[in-house]
Amino acid sequence: MSDKRANGARPDVVVILVDDMGWSDLGCYGGEINTPNLDSLAAGGVRYTQFYNCARCCPTRAALLTGLYPHRAGIGHMTAQTSDALRQSRLLDRPHYRGYLSDNTATIAEALRPAGYQTFMAGKWHVGNYRPHWPTDRGFDRYAGMLSGACNYWDPGAQAGLLEDDEPVTDLPPDFYTTDWFSERAAQFVADADPERPYFLYLGYNAPHWPLHAWPEDIARYRGAYLDGWDEIRRRRLARQKELGLFPEHVPLSPRDPECPPWDQIDRIPDAQGRTFTADEWDLRMAVYAAMIDRMDQGIGRLLDQIRRTRDLDNTVIMFASDNGACAESWDPVPDVPAGPKESYTACFLPWANASNTPFRLFKHWLHEGGSATPFIFHYPNQHDPDGAAGGRIETSYYAHVKDIMATCLDLTGASYPSHVRGYPTLPLDSRSFLPNLRGEEADNPETLYLEHEGNRAVRQGKYKLVSWYSEARGYTRTNVGKGERTGPWELYDLEADRVELNDLSAAEPALRDKLIEDYGRFSERTGVSDWQEIQRDLERIYREQ
Repeated sequence: MSDKRANGARPDVVVILVDDMGWSDLGCYGGEINTPNLDSLAAGGVRYTQFYNCARCCPTRAALLTGLYPHRAGIGHMTAQTSDALRQSRLLDRPHYRGYLSDNTATIAEALRPAGYQTFMAGKWHVGNYRPHWPTDRGFDRYAGMLSGACNYWDPGAQAGLLEDDEPVTDLPPDFYTTDWFSERAAQFVADADPERPYFLYLGYNAPHWPLHAWPEDIARYRGAYLDGWDEIRRRRLARQKELGLFPEHVPLSPRDPECPPWDQIDRIPDAQGRTFTADEWDLRMAVYAAMIDRMDQGIGRLLDQIRRTRDLDNTVIMFASDNGACAESWDPVPDVPAGPKESYTACFLPWANASNTPFRLFKHWLHEGGSATPFIFHYPNQHDPDGAAGGRIETSYYAHVKDIMATCLDLTGASYPSHVRGYPTLPLDSRSFLPNLRGEEADNPETLYLEHEGNRAVRQGKYKLVSWYSEARGYTRTNVGKGERTGPWELYDLEADRVELNDLSAAEPALRDKLIEDYGRFSERTGVSDWQEIQRDLERIYREQ
């Protein structure tokens, strides 16, 4: 080890965020996908079973980076990725839905850099496509990645906004693959870091977000692994989760999603074009998805090797999460090309997303557990495991949220949250450090947690969760909605007894239901949450007037 900093120095901090990955995909969360590097971090760290994101890419990234609820950070919906979209968001005149990080927000990088931290980012940004909203405008010393959301992994194209140190990256080698490039750049930042100073690294993968693109040798390892079908994969994953201690024995498998046919009836596939697929075609689809996660884990392994060579892994905080649950979108604009190569552009589709989110209900976009619960790994032996006793701990009672990563980083590093950034006064944090829980000082989170995305709403208070769904999302519409009715009723669950949200207590506990509904109303007023149907109508009007 060549790290010259003295023992007891402030830790290096690495935050890794992946894209559209389900709760059960990692080996250490019950999956059959080969993820030895993340599994090793889990074995030497802490796994949370009740950690939440914002159910969608942009809001989750905004909350993670700023320690604010996404609406307060200016991204109550999505990033404005084109000039037309940016103009529409400004005409909408709703500051909580601007589509880029607000001026009065501070990122983790902007908080840690004044405290002496080097600040690096590699990967997907997706919280501001135009200057002055790039990573280097928001506290990062160096950046290599893409500004936008999804792209072709082999050939991102100009629309992806591929940058390295603020210069467009256009001359790509023939073996270019975004996951590999992000991993290599992250490792290089660590290699180049000043050994006398700590660093903060934010690594944002776009894997395994569609399109399903993977190296043939990675795909080959999983071909045939999914021919038993999604029903059997779900059963195996839950059994493994119970063996690992992630869930108690009484937790059931949620019913197969109503839009998902049994594996033995795969001629009834919910495809918008009315297409059907063979078992082999379905196996390939999931094999490519698994290969993408495998490749991401390989890249994390290269980063860990670099940390071991030049820094101190024991004094490196590593946090890992997914931006939302698995994606059920039936995205397939090139239907004649199978998953895998550059020419394809397909997705996993709902049946495999249902398996990825085992044992939960629903998906990315919704705020039921399948959309908003993320695996979360925290690895920092010097802090949570000084005597080598806490490695492999599974935290099953404390809940936390990606917004809490900011306060936890401040707590770990001794940095102060800035009162001003770039000449603007900063908003007070919504973030709450979970370091007291990691230290064994706090068993439960006393905070009430609120979530909203595109009309979906949720409140988590103690063991109870209030949740309501909004019917429509791209490629998937709930079928059990009354005619003309888009917003579902409020449902109430005791997650201590019913983690998979099957027993609605809203009728049995009306006083509690009504109290949480009132709490949510105050939250939405405080944070600028707007009625989603009103926003849609305003955007349609603006579009017609252009």
